[in-house]
Amino acid sequence: MSENPNWRTSSYTSQDSCVEIADNKPQTVLVRDTKNRNYGVVAVASEAWKAFMQGIKHRPSV
Repeated sequence: MSENPNWRTSSYTSQDSCVEIADNKPQTVLVRDTKNRNYGVVAVASEAWKAFMQGIKHRPSV
């Protein structure tokens, strides 16, 4: 049985101006646009998502 995605947005953004992620599946993080939820979903391997997040967390502010 497949678990439904648990979509959420960052606490740093408003509900309608960012992306949503669903990371409740162990191997995959799903990403979609909050303004166009029906346009599709990008699936990213969990390890790649973790590396991406670490990279942007340690990026100097512009």
